[in-house]
Amino acid sequence: MTNKLYCMSHYLAFRFIKDENINFFDGLSHTVFKPRDEKEIALVSTIDEMDSIIRAKINEFYVPNKTAILLSGGIDSAILASYLPEGTKAYTFKCIADGAIDETAQARKYCDAYKLDHEIIEMNWSDFEELTPEILKADGVPFHSIEVQLLKACKYAKSQGIDRIIYGDAADYVFGGMDKILSKDWKFDEFITRYNSIEPSKALKTPIDIKDVYEPYRKDKDMIDFQAFLKDYMDIESYTSYMHAFELGNVKYLDPFESMKMAQPLDLNRIRNGEPKYMVRELFKSKYPNIEIPTKIPMPRATNQWLENYKPTRPEFIENCAENMTGDQKWLCWCLEQFLNMHDKGEL
Repeated sequence: MTNKLYCMSHYLAFRFIKDENINFFDGLSHTVFKPRDEKEIALVSTIDEMDSIIRAKINEFYVPNKTAILLSGGIDSAILASYLPEGTKAYTFKCIADGAIDETAQARKYCDAYKLDHEIIEMNWSDFEELTPEILKADGVPFHSIEVQLLKACKYAKSQGIDRIIYGDAADYVFGGMDKILSKDWKFDEFITRYNSIEPSKALKTPIDIKDVYEPYRKDKDMIDFQAFLKDYMDIESYTSYMHAFELGNVKYLDPFESMKMAQPLDLNRIRNGEPKYMVRELFKSKYPNIEIPTKIPMPRATNQWLENYKPTRPEFIENCAENMTGDQKWLCWCLEQFLNMHDKGEL
């Protein structure tokens, strides 16, 4: 079925449209990541078990001179880098904008430790303008901005004869890395306000109430099972973005963390007392004993700088709705506008 209003509201709130059966317009379709069968997920309770699984997954996937890693300044991809043969290509993104976060120096430390071939992939706003139409046509829906970076990496890798990419996205979701959203037990309405990327009623003239998405997770005393919700929505949204980009880029891809699950429930007390991803941190220390654990930052995208003066102009949007938005929120509006414009021109 098609429901433009539903799709606009769900995209702005959740950064994707989970229901594959609901699309913006006739003739369009979209796909969503399907979780692995539980039988394929390995339970881990020690860093030795984690180490063994990562090693086996990478050894099975790795093809000499055909495999690269996406290496940030964080600990997840750094751990994966430690299993790779010397000379393996390691790509780090660098956004070109005044004041943009730069992870390249930290990533270089990991490459030096394991003698990897470090290369910088520069991201300019022009890359987003150039690649967005290609991604919109392929996805059939507006998307998370990470897909532009991933697709550029795929194209660059293919130009070097690389057709396999290793990355480390899932550790945050599997091992408790989302410390801010895990920082407390949330009240139902409070969590909705915290989680929605954009409250649709603050951006759209004809919003759809998306509260029903959260209702299955409501608990007694007006609380919410936020961990179950995150598994069903945040995890799937992120995995979907990577799946779309890598499939469009025609490269094989591996995230070893995605095939694991903690044998014991997350120790929220440890996370809330300064130890997010405590098992991953322990493994990092064993791989890089002379490098301090860096402060966690999201994958850098200079949307605050690039979209500083952006204002939605389509009639679907409330006038001046982007006035107090962050760059990442403005991206969602910008991408939605590009999608709707392309549809109106018959370009999808």
